[in-house]
Amino acid sequence: MKLDHLNDRQRQAVTTTEGPLLVLAGAGSGKTRVLTHRIAYLIKDKGVPPYQILALTFTNKAAKEMRDRVNSLIEGDAGSSVWVFTFHGFCVRILQAEIDKLGYQKGFIIYDEQDQQSLIGHVIKDLNLNDKIYSKKMLSSVFSDAKNHSLKPERFLSETSQPDPVIQAYRLYQKRLKEANALDFDDLLLKTIDLFEAFPDVLEKYRDRFHYILVDEYQDTNLAQYHIVSMLAKKHRNLCVVGDDDQSIYAWRGADIRNILEFEKDFEGCTVIRLEQNYRSTSKILDAANEVIANNRGRKAKKLWTAKTGGEDIDVHESDDERDEAYYICSRIANGVRAGARYDNYAILYRTHAQSRILEMMLKSFMIPYRVYGGTSFFSRAEVKDILAYLRLFLNPADDEAFLRVVNLPPRGVGGSSILALMAHAREKELPLMSAAGDPGEMPARIAAKFFPFLDMMAPLYAKLGTMPLSEFTEELLRTIGYDAYLRSDKKENYETRAEIVEELIGYIKEFEASYSDSDGDVLQAFLTNVALFSQADAVQEDNGCVNLMTLHSAKGLEFPVVFLCGMEDGLFPASQSRFDPEKLEEERRLCYVGVTRAKEKLYLSYVRERMLYGQRSSMMPSQFLQEMGNALPVNRSQPKQVFREPPQPKKVQESFHSYTPPKPTSQFTYQPVKAEPAKVQKRDFDGNVGEFVRHKVFGRGQILSISGQGSAKIVEIRFDNGVVKKLAAAFAPLEKES
Repeated sequence: MKLDHLNDRQRQAVTTTEGPLLVLAGAGSGKTRVLTHRIAYLIKDKGVPPYQILALTFTNKAAKEMRDRVNSLIEGDAGSSVWVFTFHGFCVRILQAEIDKLGYQKGFIIYDEQDQQSLIGHVIKDLNLNDKIYSKKMLSSVFSDAKNHSLKPERFLSETSQPDPVIQAYRLYQKRLKEANALDFDDLLLKTIDLFEAFPDVLEKYRDRFHYILVDEYQDTNLAQYHIVSMLAKKHRNLCVVGDDDQSIYAWRGADIRNILEFEKDFEGCTVIRLEQNYRSTSKILDAANEVIANNRGRKAKKLWTAKTGGEDIDVHESDDERDEAYYICSRIANGVRAGARYDNYAILYRTHAQSRILEMMLKSFMIPYRVYGGTSFFSRAEVKDILAYLRLFLNPADDEAFLRVVNLPPRGVGGSSILALMAHAREKELPLMSAAGDPGEMPARIAAKFFPFLDMMAPLYAKLGTMPLSEFTEELLRTIGYDAYLRSDKKENYETRAEIVEELIGYIKEFEASYSDSDGDVLQAFLTNVALFSQADAVQEDNGCVNLMTLHSAKGLEFPVVFLCGMEDGLFPASQSRFDPEKLEEERRLCYVGVTRAKEKLYLSYVRERMLYGQRSSMMPSQFLQEMGNALPVNRSQPKQVFREPPQPKKVQESFHSYTPPKPTSQFTYQPVKAEPAKVQKRDFDGNVGEFVRHKVFGRGQILSISGQGSAKIVEIRFDNGVVKKLAAAFAPLEKES
């Protein structure tokens, strides 16, 4: 196999096949290339059967890219026999074959966050807990934290001194999951470990199968993932892990940086190879990244370098406040697009979701199309959840959460009191709700009759399941339940948008059917599993024709020609709760490193003097991370001040999937600006005084509280009659004095 196009260290990582190997792969250093070439090299040059190779990663997108690249490197379809999965996808594959040994049925359902919250809500009621103290959100967070930080969650809860009601709720939650033949996302890992520990012959079977194991993004592994890898690799010890401790940013969800920092201790005789040549960014961007991350103590030394020397200087911009910052960012994007750039060349990264609101408003005022990632995903939409709940009930009639969602959807006269009576009957008989509805027993006849129309409607659909493609069955289901009429009758929501979402789901099912190759498998179970394993990262499309907005955590693994890293202020980034905790501060610094290294050609860093933070307006100081990058930033960092401009108030836009596309022009005229400058705003003289009343075209009547600045920079603080206080640029705001 030709490896001439790899650099020396990449080639060494590909050909060092025996024994444990740690590849420290800096940002943009070609780790995916190393992994895929290593798999191809094992098959083509070492003669390893593809089915003896296991590759694990963290997103479906990364797994698909790896599979596609391996197939392109190997002639024929040998690459398709390699097991390339996310950790959770791998565990699902194992559990679908073996979970009956743990007392579950093989057709289990995977509960998402909404399902978990719903189930926990029923647990709270059944235990008569005070939901002000033991809320659904609180309990789900505690349960997930216990599962991510230990192998025995109930013991973890006891050892961390959780009160008895929390432990009782956890026990009942796990009991109800098993009764519904369901697992939550965290259970996928833990039940696999339970299986391997309780049935050594099962573990031995998979140890014998996988002679070579590769793990991507090893710095993101948690305790459970570490144990799964260690158990599987113990026999052959041909374990290759690739990662970057400088990009370990998920401690809050259980990732343990010690897994990569202590790999050499855990696997004796380990070889370590550092990939430090970066193929993504210019040297000026890498200099800033190297400067900031060098301040971390808990890391393995490495320094990125690139053959792409020079490049554009990093811009550091100070703004008055978050609106001024948003205006600056949008004007730079508008200028770039006028000069020939594409909107999707740009990414705006921020520390918290709350920062996106002002940015979105300003992007709309500039008529710039954008998409926000990390908000409501497609599979969390109510319409999609409705249809998936029906499909889940066909796969698993014991799924009580699915039953509760659809039994009165569309409305069919099943009220809350009838459902409570059914739930009490089901608990007494120890039956799933679906079964209890069909076996009313001592339930009052008038209540039992409420459920008969639903059961009568479902019976013929059960008979049709498997007799037609899944997409056709889903369309038949929607016709039978009258879902389109239900959407039309709901005046609270936009029918066209919701109907488009249903059509998109049907299209997605058709695409899945076309790509599903297991003729002996259950396509419905495979589809529902695919949906359950979908992550936000899988939704990101870097060439979507829109400016990309996302948190720094969501940006990991992505790259863009131009990146705006905004909100570079102490108290926001690094977050205030991290400043006095060395470990948390180091993770914040790694997050900064990730943000900087997303940029390929140009990086903007911005901060404000004043920001609305935690419900109050606060004075801000530049982030310490800017100071730490100091040697890599331009000597003269002063930038021309942007005068605050009140943006034109956008018309209300119907949004779909948290994105915005400007309306199409209604005429033949196409705007082509002569030069790349922001549109001029007509200035006006304002001679109001403190205490006087004024009227704003949008906000209405208000009283002037204070006036600061002179000329174009004059800022007027006004309390409007609705109680809102705003600071407006007097030279540009549409203000009129009341006579």
